[in-house]
Amino acid sequence: MVSSVKPYKKQHYADLKNDCIRNKTLFEDPEFPATNASLYYNKPPPGRVKWKRPAEISKKPHLFVEGISSHDLNQGVVGNCWFVAACSCLALKPKLWQKVIPDWKEQEWDDKHPENYAGIFHFQFWIFGEWIDVVVDDRLPTINEELIYCHSKDPNEFWSALLEKAYAKLSGCYQSLEGGNTGDAVVDFSGAVSEAISLEEGQFYKDQGKQDKLFDDLLKVYDRGGIISCSIRAQPHEIELKMINGLVKGHAYSVTAVKRVRLGHGLLAYFKNETIPLIRMRNPWGKIEWKGAWSDSSEEWAKVGDTERHKLGITVEDDGEFWMSFTDWCKFFTDADVCRVINTSLISVHKTWNEYVHFGSWSKNADPLLNRCGGCANHKRTFLQNPQYLFDVTKETDEVLISLQQRDMKIHRPQGHGENLTIGFGIFKVELNRKYRLHDILTQKCVNTSTYINARTVFMRISLTQGRYVIFPTTFQPFTLGDFMLRVFTDVESGCRELTVDKPQVKCWSSIIGYPQAVTHVYVHSAEGLQNQDRTGGADPYVIISCEGKSVKSTIHKDTLNPEFATSGVFYRKKLSKPITVQVICSLSH
Repeated sequence: MVSSVKPYKKQHYADLKNDCIRNKTLFEDPEFPATNASLYYNKPPPGRVKWKRPAEISKKPHLFVEGISSHDLNQGVVGNCWFVAACSCLALKPKLWQKVIPDWKEQEWDDKHPENYAGIFHFQFWIFGEWIDVVVDDRLPTINEELIYCHSKDPNEFWSALLEKAYAKLSGCYQSLEGGNTGDAVVDFSGAVSEAISLEEGQFYKDQGKQDKLFDDLLKVYDRGGIISCSIRAQPHEIELKMINGLVKGHAYSVTAVKRVRLGHGLLAYFKNETIPLIRMRNPWGKIEWKGAWSDSSEEWAKVGDTERHKLGITVEDDGEFWMSFTDWCKFFTDADVCRVINTSLISVHKTWNEYVHFGSWSKNADPLLNRCGGCANHKRTFLQNPQYLFDVTKETDEVLISLQQRDMKIHRPQGHGENLTIGFGIFKVELNRKYRLHDILTQKCVNTSTYINARTVFMRISLTQGRYVIFPTTFQPFTLGDFMLRVFTDVESGCRELTVDKPQVKCWSSIIGYPQAVTHVYVHSAEGLQNQDRTGGADPYVIISCEGKSVKSTIHKDTLNPEFATSGVFYRKKLSKPITVQVICSLSH
């Protein structure tokens, strides 16, 4: 990720603020004016809107009142619970919110130096691979003297309303924030990698093993600074429908804690060490809570000692925050967005990742060799006419994280073009020595294909064996155009790079040393009946495929006489009379 910050619309906060202070004027943003165009494109707010500065709404305006908290926020009249849930998550992570709200002490109202107030604020968002600094004035839309969009519980606190205004500016207007995705907003706050998990399709609540693994994963994500949100899928007529159990359909909740809670009282609880996995959430409305087991006043809390309850901060009030058992969470919520803040630091006590970021486009060209919008693998004739990215797995097995993100489309909603493209990707295991683009699928194996969905981001976490791989990021249909960002994370260096060249280039000395006359693909699947190499009756075989001084070598297969190599090489042959040799070598078992 690029660490430098780029000013949005070439507006430089410090320069603009200094100009206002020098001229003794309050900033009015020409790029996001206090007009209806900044509010909506076809759905006006329910009432007459007046734009007011915080000092016209409150006698003592501040960015923060008694610090920043996930309890600060309430949703407004726009259907942007997803954004409020993301803000609630952000408030829990000081490292993140201090990046999103830079120079927050300098931006705060200063009662001792009111002359430094200029009605201008700035916020930073991670947009498509770079940090963008967005300047806004502090004129906020109100109806009947009240803020109509995201606002704090405390009428003197304005960080959330101003942050939302900056995000609305990036999206074109406030209405464009309707019906977004919490995971997308969290990525924009952090540069995290977002994974959408379908709790319903995965049926985690029915499978204790899968459930335990998911809880351990979420616990690790949360403890390492990640952000989690969740929702219950709804039909169009069920949006924000209150269920009997207290949960709300079609509504985004922020996860504010993931804990193994100790059961029992006193010393006995420590010796027994009996725990239950619980998860805590917050409703962006700041009210309406879960009514089932482990809710605020449920009898289950009698199983937990006073010390443990105090540590968890249990309160019996309708503040929108509540606990659930993890099993109930898996059962009643249908979807979760898990945003991992990937650690790429060279010095860390936690696992670090090696990251490659590539920017590309699905672009159209009459020449098939230059066309880069071939659609998914269903379209066999054009599939290979897509961008191709090669990487190596050099360990015996390695966990690989792949994130494919398209440009955010919200800003195009006023023109009726705000829908995401349906995107996804396939991963192929290819020849060990491949360095040119694929033009045929022969024995190259498709090891996995992501889901294809009209989401901003598609994510996959996969364990791959040693070898060379190619990722094909694609749209679902061919000849669909757009921009994308591909992020690939591996445990060790992978050499991830785009394949842009189709074949060896003709050079000035090609006439002397020769130019390839044929391309030969060699695949060795297995060997059988090898001879014992030691007294225990074993061998450690491997295969080498050679041609014209070039060779590929498989991994060593331990202690077997019937190895399955599944190894291939591709050779650009200048002298067709030269032989291709395949050697199976059996070394002694150790």
